[in-house]
Amino acid sequence: MKISVFQIVLFSIFGLGAVIGLFVFATYSGGNSNSTAVGSVVIWGTLPKEGMQKMLATITQIESNLKSVSYIEKNPETLLNDLSSAIATGAAPDLVLASQEELHSLAKFLTPIPSDILPASAFTSTFIQEGSLFAAADGYYGVPFLVDPLVLFSNRTILSSNGIAKPPATWEALTGLVPNIATLTPTRQITRGLIALGTYNNVRNARGILSALFLQANVPISTYSSGRGALLADLGRNTLNGNPPGQAVVGFYTQFADMSKVSYTWNDSLQDSEQAFLSGDLALYIGYASEARFLATANPNLNFIVTPLPQRANSTTKSTYGLTYAFMIPRGAKNASGAYQAAILFTNSAEQISAASNTGLAPAVLTQLTTVPSDPSAAVAYSEALYAGGWLSPSPVDTDTIFSSMISNVITGRLSLGMALSSAESSLSILLQK
Repeated sequence: MKISVFQIVLFSIFGLGAVIGLFVFATYSGGNSNSTAVGSVVIWGTLPKEGMQKMLATITQIESNLKSVSYIEKNPETLLNDLSSAIATGAAPDLVLASQEELHSLAKFLTPIPSDILPASAFTSTFIQEGSLFAAADGYYGVPFLVDPLVLFSNRTILSSNGIAKPPATWEALTGLVPNIATLTPTRQITRGLIALGTYNNVRNARGILSALFLQANVPISTYSSGRGALLADLGRNTLNGNPPGQAVVGFYTQFADMSKVSYTWNDSLQDSEQAFLSGDLALYIGYASEARFLATANPNLNFIVTPLPQRANSTTKSTYGLTYAFMIPRGAKNASGAYQAAILFTNSAEQISAASNTGLAPAVLTQLTTVPSDPSAAVAYSEALYAGGWLSPSPVDTDTIFSSMISNVITGRLSLGMALSSAESSLSILLQK
């Protein structure tokens, strides 16, 4: 069996039996005492089952210890209730595979991996930066597996027909393309848009897009008050050089739906942004890297290219929003030791390569990101995985409600930028403290 660098660090220091034995002893009673085999491990995950099952079929031919690992796809919106009910009835899975967007809600149902089992030094030198979101008070809530960063999809036919050789690399360049690409009737009805920004409910991935804009402006969105004290929202309401960064973010986003501005290119009467892009009515679309395969299949005639998410022109560093998926051990797992061994084995080279190729996501293990894949879309995902970021949020449904209200309040004029931002920040803080 080929061992990854991460496994060498862990197992050479502690020894496989000692690591698993200590973990089980420290966190479980009556757990599986067999420390030499993974055994039966049931995974509940929010990633599509097709890609995960293909991965398992491939890697079990290489790693026999994973032959009894099975995967069950779960709806992200019902995962919390499903897990709590399963734990209460003694039917908990052995692992939960979910992104940081579900972590805050799931945390009370998880058993963190202690730092003496999963050392911080090994963790930070092995996984992408966004993996640090899974840090617990003393250890980690999960073992990072894959990351799905936001990227820019561009309709090459539309761009080239208007003399544009390359997709915009900065937000400033993107905004400047609106008059050249957007097509409006004399009554300002949009027949072709540049990009779907400005509204919320008909913008696919609006939650991630807004998150990316906040992070690029160095707004953390949520942060601990002191050390690992209360988790509070921070939408950048404090003045920075005379301009609160949070207001600048929301103002930039909503300008694309402001009919009075030259950047007007989208409104809430239009169809879903993904469908608009698929039908050729939208030049640019912001989506997750994993969507590339769906778009290619949904419209084989769509001539598109994948490039990194635009950055701020004056920024010296790069940032995008990413969904980092990690394996987490729930309370009541029947095979906790096998679950931990399986999670570690999924960081191995063969497992990471297979998982990435079968899901369209990028590896979360740093060493696997050093080899650029031949597929152009995958190459973008791999490069962005290194600087992807995120935040600890309420449930995605609750976050959508708050963000949608904030954007609606601004574009309808019900609230000023400052008041809409303040209301959203207060609502997020209340949910984060539950």
